[in-house]
Amino acid sequence: MSARAAPLGEEGRLRSLVDFYGTMMRVSVVAQLQYRVAQYFWMLGMVAEPVIYLVVWSTIARQHGGAVNGITAGQFAAYYIVWTLVRNMNIVFGAPFWEYRIREGRLAGDLLRPLNILHYDLAYFAGWKFVVVAFWIPIAVGLSAVFRPDLHPSALQILVFIVAIWGAYFVRSMFQATIGMLNFWTTRGAAVFDLYMATEMLLSGRLVPLKLMPGWVQTLADFLPFKWTFGFPIESLVSDLSTRSLLFGLGAQVMWTAIGYVLFTFAWRAAIKRFSAVGA
Repeated sequence: MSARAAPLGEEGRLRSLVDFYGTMMRVSVVAQLQYRVAQYFWMLGMVAEPVIYLVVWSTIARQHGGAVNGITAGQFAAYYIVWTLVRNMNIVFGAPFWEYRIREGRLAGDLLRPLNILHYDLAYFAGWKFVVVAFWIPIAVGLSAVFRPDLHPSALQILVFIVAIWGAYFVRSMFQATIGMLNFWTTRGAAVFDLYMATEMLLSGRLVPLKLMPGWVQTLADFLPFKWTFGFPIESLVSDLSTRSLLFGLGAQVMWTAIGYVLFTFAWRAAIKRFSAVGA
């Protein structure tokens, strides 16, 4: 009897977790839709960064005979327009929010919840993404009308891209949460976070396509998590990657998500012990 009950218990817990994520995501969607105008203006502000990159690199491409390292103005347009969606999908509960949560005393209440706090963050921000996508579509249409992107993805590329933007969200969530654990030991966690963000800007494809970076930088990026949060999702849709490269990229996202989760788990256990000791 007990041997049969265990799997049913695991199945029940899994079903409960799925129900929890569904509920939290719906709550997030409803909450974000209450502030539609504010959300839209916030998204327009987020578009400013990639549009600046787009204008600069498109201009450079035209001044160099139509392309830079084989990337044409139309391909730059495709890259940075897709970038706007990937950037918004990559917004997570980052390290600065952990500092705020601890400083303002919110963590103590969060610890009373039945599930690990990470689940609440992941589920809430995941629900937010559906609102983001809906608001992004007209922005993408407007940018496409102005900049004329060279974008002709296959069905496989579209499918991989849809999976990859969620993979990027999970990879980034895990590592941002892990860095956030530093706030249990220092009140200056922002310094480490700024260093992390500077590294991400250079090695992720967020600032410029990795094809424009030196060869050693591209090689280094292959062995770090940053590329799989920006460069790979974008390239999966805008570049002619082979099926092998697409599947390898998805596998890399799974690997880095798992690594990030393990790092967070160890850091969280140590952080909670310290939090309890200081609180006592």
